[in-house]
Amino acid sequence: MSSSVVVSGARKLSLGELPMESWMSHLPCALWDIPLYHLAIPGSHNAITYCLDMNDRSPVDLTQPDMLQKLDKYMKPLIRPFVYKWAITQEFTIKQQLDCGIRYCDLRIAHRPNDSSTDLYFYHGVYTTLTVEAVLTEIREWLDAHPREVLILSFSHFLDLNQELHMLLLTTIRNTFTSKLCPKTEVLTLRNLWALGYTVIVSYEHNMASSHSDLWPHIPYWWANKCKAEALIEEFEHRKQHGRPGGFFVTGINLTEDLKYICTHPTESLKDLVMSTYPALLGWVKEQTPGSRVGSLNIIAGDFITESHFAPTVVALNEKLLKWSS
Repeated sequence: MSSSVVVSGARKLSLGELPMESWMSHLPCALWDIPLYHLAIPGSHNAITYCLDMNDRSPVDLTQPDMLQKLDKYMKPLIRPFVYKWAITQEFTIKQQLDCGIRYCDLRIAHRPNDSSTDLYFYHGVYTTLTVEAVLTEIREWLDAHPREVLILSFSHFLDLNQELHMLLLTTIRNTFTSKLCPKTEVLTLRNLWALGYTVIVSYEHNMASSHSDLWPHIPYWWANKCKAEALIEEFEHRKQHGRPGGFFVTGINLTEDLKYICTHPTESLKDLVMSTYPALLGWVKEQTPGSRVGSLNIIAGDFITESHFAPTVVALNEKLLKWSS
């Protein structure tokens, strides 16, 4: 039976019953001084795939195998439906994901090939219709309405960005979030961040992060590269035995299909795969513990995060920290 906490003098509530759009601001004060990298935080894997370019204007992204790129070039009407079915990892907009409790966003950034502009996009299989600047503006608007929620934005997997585009992206990040950006010298507790008005932590998978005070280093992402829940759980249990990283880190319960799986399941989609395995995966998540101990987890990221009570399941894990401190 899970522990429960008193919220505003009302009946006892599980942390998983908190309003997910503002769960951080509703956490009991016993958790305000615990570093964010010791809390359980729900995350969104490939967060901006809800707006992939479905009109066939977008080329297949350059990370895809040569064979797929050639097939797409000459057999686009046949190939594209498969690409879309397996490339979309989230169906809800970024604001909807944040309303559902997501506080870590996996953002993969690209410059589209043969594009003479400096616009940047997200990508997974194909490129998005929304630009990076447009999505970051939406995130800032959401934060303006939720000033006590803290977001971790992980910029990574940069595709075809030169130094000039990296600097333009950094300028966009700074112009968008201004005083909300948390410097990497700060103590990462809710109490401290609230006092200083910092609500955005930006991690950046590039060596330039070391020379900018507002870019945190890349956050490690545990990726099992499995298409079956049992194999993914086995992989993570093995990794847990060797201890957790010191700062932020992500455990990605996102399954990975290979070409063999796609070819042998021609009528399925990534969502079909995820939904069939979520009961087993979230059953495993419920058994996990946040904190600093060996085997503890921090950020837990998934696909289709609005389904199956994903975020409340992760947030509820923080009750275990309350039991230790009481």
